[in-house]
Amino acid sequence: MRELAGIVALFTGFGLAAAEAGFRTPESLVRNVYAYYGEGAPELSKGLPRDDATARQFFDPSLRKAWSAPKVEPYDFLVQSPSWKLGPIAITVISRQYDKTYVAANFDNDGRRVTLNFILVNGPEGWLITDVETPHDSLRMFLEQFRN
Repeated sequence: MRELAGIVALFTGFGLAAAEAGFRTPESLVRNVYAYYGEGAPELSKGLPRDDATARQFFDPSLRKAWSAPKVEPYDFLVQSPSWKLGPIAITVISRQYDKTYVAANFDNDGRRVTLNFILVNGPEGWLITDVETPHDSLRMFLEQFRN
């Protein structure tokens, strides 16, 4: 039992460090976004949380407030659906331009193919999301549209 408590404390420590520091690689950031969309523990299967701590961990300062602001949206932009049953996720760096890196995330959501392009920046806090694009929309425009 004591060993289990030690392991939980260790992972909690890693989580807190990540929350303060962003991510070390663009791929790890995107992989961690989709860790919240599994079928495992209920706390990890509700989609990416909308709280301030999560916003600081995943998004650059210009997108944090929009991500955590209360709103009613018709679907979760990061899976392009109000619900999800995701297949394997392919994460590929598609380009690096000056201060931005573009990462494609391709997956199947309950039989429907989804492709999202994450635009990431690397700064003192680590890698953070500055926007996410689909062929028809972007996360910034989506959050602005459904803002209360």
